[in-house]
Amino acid sequence: MASSFPKGFLWGAATAAYQIEGAWNEDGKGPSVWDEFCHRDGKVWQNHTGDVACDHYHLWKNDIKLMQEIGLKAYRMSVSWPRVIPLGYGKQNPKGLAFYDKLIDGLLKAGIDPWITLFHWDMPQGLQDKGAWMNSDIPKHFEDYAALLASKLGDRVSNWMTFNEPQCFIGIGYSSGIHAPGDKRSMRDLLLMYFNFHLAHGRAVQAIRQNAKLKANIGMAPCTSGAIPETESKKDIDATKKSMFTIGDRENAFVNISWILDPVLLGKYPEEGLKRYEGLLPEIKDSDLKLISQKIDFIGCNCYTGYKVKAGKDGKPETLAKPIGHPRGHLDWLTVDPEALYWLTRFFNERYPDKPLVITENGFCSLDWVALDGKVHDPARIDQMHRYLKGLKRAAAEGIPVKAYFHWSLMDNFEWAEGYRARFGMIHVDYTTQKRTLKDSAYWYKDVIASNGKDI
Repeated sequence: MASSFPKGFLWGAATAAYQIEGAWNEDGKGPSVWDEFCHRDGKVWQNHTGDVACDHYHLWKNDIKLMQEIGLKAYRMSVSWPRVIPLGYGKQNPKGLAFYDKLIDGLLKAGIDPWITLFHWDMPQGLQDKGAWMNSDIPKHFEDYAALLASKLGDRVSNWMTFNEPQCFIGIGYSSGIHAPGDKRSMRDLLLMYFNFHLAHGRAVQAIRQNAKLKANIGMAPCTSGAIPETESKKDIDATKKSMFTIGDRENAFVNISWILDPVLLGKYPEEGLKRYEGLLPEIKDSDLKLISQKIDFIGCNCYTGYKVKAGKDGKPETLAKPIGHPRGHLDWLTVDPEALYWLTRFFNERYPDKPLVITENGFCSLDWVALDGKVHDPARIDQMHRYLKGLKRAAAEGIPVKAYFHWSLMDNFEWAEGYRARFGMIHVDYTTQKRTLKDSAYWYKDVIASNGKDI
């Protein structure tokens, strides 16, 4: 294996606007679906809200200093749509735009490259009232939003992501009711939403390219678990790869990664999915596919977990149950599967060849607190990071075009329906005093960045 990651590999950390900014109704910001959802009794753990969160809206200068202390080369952030266009359409909010203007300038002055995500779940309530992803006008509204940001920030920002985890904001937000806006819609409705999301993505790519002054590097950040073969035999690897891109149960709202990426990168929806969802799909025209498959520059993916697969009878994939006592984080869904990043990037590169790959999120949630010595000791997070990065380093050593890694998260923050119960950050946040404390993992990551992963 190579002694370090490739020259120019980008080490970063990630956050999202609603999870850290707070200032939910300040300076002309409009409400989002998450503002409304959090203010409904019993929707979030212990009725926590993002009203204040990490107060990054006011403390951003200090947060940039902490990024510098860690040595981050890049910072993945999102813009709050209702902060810059309160209703999601129509009148802009100059004060909201000014906040991001100052933040971008501060990051660049600190030598940190901003990577902007346009949409990280906080749909403006004004658009939700008009049907949100069910409304055929939503792609045009998103295009206008993308054009605004590109025109205002695209003279300094080069790296853009249109969406974060559509499987979550559609597949959970409008199916199980666990996430905002808390709806429970039919699979037919969900498939229309996915289609409108795809159209919005295509329009946004066009808008960024047309309005940004700097050459734009554009991608998306969907999510998936990494399928890991039980052995590295050809039959197990083939079965595992098939498993990773296979459309699941017909009524599974959390659609397979192939349903998200194939239209974008291959210009067509997967045939298996078209058959599975027959009778439920909206009309999809060739012109729609042309719009959806606008050229993008990299493939982002959020990956935390994995699952093992073996070749069963006739080579068919068989998913293996995790053994009793399998390591996991504070939230039950987050299992520790160190080979996930290697196999994910390998299989992505084989299905979508020659497209640069970016791990847009990967991390661990544990029970962290400030110890008697004033420090925050999080050995489990360090071990998880080390194991996963070893897999990513293997991918890079084999020539898979992995270009960047963004750790989730820069700091502890509002974890959606889980409120502040789970801590994902490399920086501990005391939510009462807003005091930040770098955890041991932040110092460990600092050394990784300084050596470009030499000791991984």
